[in-house]
Amino acid sequence: QVQLVESGGGLVQAGGSLRLSCAASGGTNSRYAMGWFRQAPGKEREFAASISWNGGMTYYADFVRGRFTISRDNAKNTVYLQMNSLKPEDTAVYYCAASVIFNSGTEYSRHYDYWGQGTQVTVSS
Repeated sequence: QVQLVESGGGLVQAGGSLRLSCAASGGTNSRYAMGWFRQAPGKEREFAASISWNGGMTYYADFVRGRFTISRDNAKNTVYLQMNSLKPEDTAVYYCAASVIFNSGTEYSRHYDYWGQGTQVTVSS
């Protein structure tokens, strides 16, 4: 069983930056792809970014490409999401997730096996 704990959310003005962290613990296999998803009030959860188990492959949703960067430090069992040029429409709860099988990364939430509890990001205009 893998436990994921997100941190780093908060309130920021439009144009600002935040860095989210997701710390993983437990489990016997560290070769997980990791993903970040977000869910705004009244909307479905949507994919933001993913990274392969070794960090060699990354994939971004169109609406974050060029602004967000996903990275990981396997020595620390932590994945990050650096968010720059934030917009009010980026306001959402951000979740990290781990995929056991799709270890090159995937945009589909159904491919992820473990989820964190989420961290709130609020961008004011």
